Amino acid sequence: QVQLVESGGGLVQAGDSLRISCKVSGRTFKTYTVAWFRQAPGKERDFLSAVDWRGVTNYSDSVKGRFTISRDNAETTVYLEMNLLTAEDTAVYYCAASPTSVPTSRKELYRYWGQGTQVSVSS
Repeated sequence: QVQLVESGGGLVQAGDSLRISCKVSGRTFKTYTVAWFRQAPGKERDFLSAVDWRGVTNYSDSVKGRFTISRDNAETTVYLEMNLLTAEDTAVYYCAASPTSVPTSRKELYRYWGQGTQVSVSS
């Protein structure tokens, strides 16, 4: 079984930076791809970024250049560093884990999900 717990969300101002974390438990962490998604009120849950077991990353066009994903295999934690935040980044941010070996953006391939952490950006 794999469990994911997000942390680090909060209220920030436009232009600020924020780093959120995803602690993953389970012996399979080192072989799993971990991704970040977000869901704003009334909208779909959208892919943001993923990192596979080798450290290869994938980003959606909406955050490429502003967000950076990284993973610490020793700490079994994946981070999302977010810069130049705007009000449009306000959402619940979820991390998810997939047994796939590539940093896929396909939501249906992510088997395990965290409960989410709220990020609110005031303009």
